Amino acid sequence: MLFVILLTILIVLCSIVLHFKFTNSKYWKKKNIIQIKDLTFTFLFNKQSMPELIKSIYDKHDEPYIGTTSATIPTLIIKNLDDIQAVLAGDFQSFYSRGIITSPNDVLADNLLLMDDFKKWKLIRQKLTPIFTSAKLKNMFYIIEKSARDFVELVEDNVHLRKKPFKLMTRYTTASISAAVFGIDTQVKNSMESPLVDMAFKALEPSVYAIIVTIIANTFPKLHKLLKLKTFGGQEDFFVGMVKKVLDSRRHDPTKRHDFIEICLELQKHGVMQDFTTGYELEPTDELMAAQAFAFYLAGTDTSANTMNYTLLELSNNPKILRKVHEEIDKVFEGGVEELSYNDIDKLQYLDEVINEALRKYPPIGFMQRMCTKDTVLPSGLPVSKDEIIIVPLYGIHKDKQYFSDPDVFDPERFSAENVSKIKNYFYLPFGEGNRVCIGVRFARLQVKAGLAWLLRRFTLVEQNNCVPEFEKSPFGLRSPDAHYEFKLRDI
Repeated sequence: MLFVILLTILIVLCSIVLHFKFTNSKYWKKKNIIQIKDLTFTFLFNKQSMPELIKSIYDKHDEPYIGTTSATIPTLIIKNLDDIQAVLAGDFQSFYSRGIITSPNDVLADNLLLMDDFKKWKLIRQKLTPIFTSAKLKNMFYIIEKSARDFVELVEDNVHLRKKPFKLMTRYTTASISAAVFGIDTQVKNSMESPLVDMAFKALEPSVYAIIVTIIANTFPKLHKLLKLKTFGGQEDFFVGMVKKVLDSRRHDPTKRHDFIEICLELQKHGVMQDFTTGYELEPTDELMAAQAFAFYLAGTDTSANTMNYTLLELSNNPKILRKVHEEIDKVFEGGVEELSYNDIDKLQYLDEVINEALRKYPPIGFMQRMCTKDTVLPSGLPVSKDEIIIVPLYGIHKDKQYFSDPDVFDPERFSAENVSKIKNYFYLPFGEGNRVCIGVRFARLQVKAGLAWLLRRFTLVEQNNCVPEFEKSPFGLRSPDAHYEFKLRDI
């Protein structure tokens, strides 16, 4: 019933938005900036993903910025790298907001690192950043490594699952994050089969309801607040309930597990969190900890699965590169090694180059969005007004031949020790950049490399002739769940 009501409201809002659209049709022209059709409506009635659409605009126009609207909001696509640096880092105080509207009653969304409240975001990020230090991740690596071994066992034992490789990758990333958050489930033999994984997997499936709520929130925030809508309402009971249950049981268990729950318990043990530079205080409640656990899933499950998916697809297209990857992995496993160590992962330098190139060619998040929080001027001299949205066309930059020669060619050598220094800051942004750079980038790399190392130790890929993925109509990422490649057991 609620879905029908929301759909009806959305239709009414679309009619209202059309009015605003035509009202703002000359917003950027009045500033002597080229203005194109509304981005939101072009996306809704187009087959492309939003990153593809923004890239097509990037490619079509030579101007350093292109004006448009996102429903009712004036929006600017910027191309100048100095301007991009200012938005993401140099003038962070003017662009700290992602422009994503949340409601105070939305336990998960309003406490995520995506939140708009600067003081709250800053404090939570300060407290969570130590989770991803090298020392912490080294202690946590046994969880990732076991998940990777269990993953390969699952692939070996279930031939039918290999027919849907993206779903396999998503299962691995969901399971490894579940283990990193809640610890290894000792009640199951294989971490891929934990009931927690199935529940989390279902909870994270894309929702039409969530998309509608997001559109309403970012188009008419006052109505969103009045209706008390929740972006992740369907997931709230599960995640908050699960975290509360685990926190309660672990408070009486002294065993060191080096997982996320252990970090949460440490934060709660120290009491009220405080930012001494601003004086802002926040209670580390179970609900707040649950939101951070959910953020772990939300930010890492799909993005890492996409990275593995595209890496494997490109390796199936490039047998010479695949052979070189196999040789490096086999060398790490020499002498009958049955477990990978944290230091072993660091030895996989060529695999790292291959993953970096996959992230360049298929960035999981195809663009970044920021909202201007106060009037400012970009380095190029362009004035930007409060509440205007700025879009950084990440996918367009990654495929721009002035930054990467032959951008459609899969070439890991771009990231070799000899060449990587040529890639300047803000040419390459798979994890973002600046103050809001992805907090979990180190964990993501360990997760992806361990999974691929074990997988490509046991399996190779059947060669195919330049299979090009088709992207689904996603509002944020470059997803290709139907991309196909075939696994074949290796004789080792």
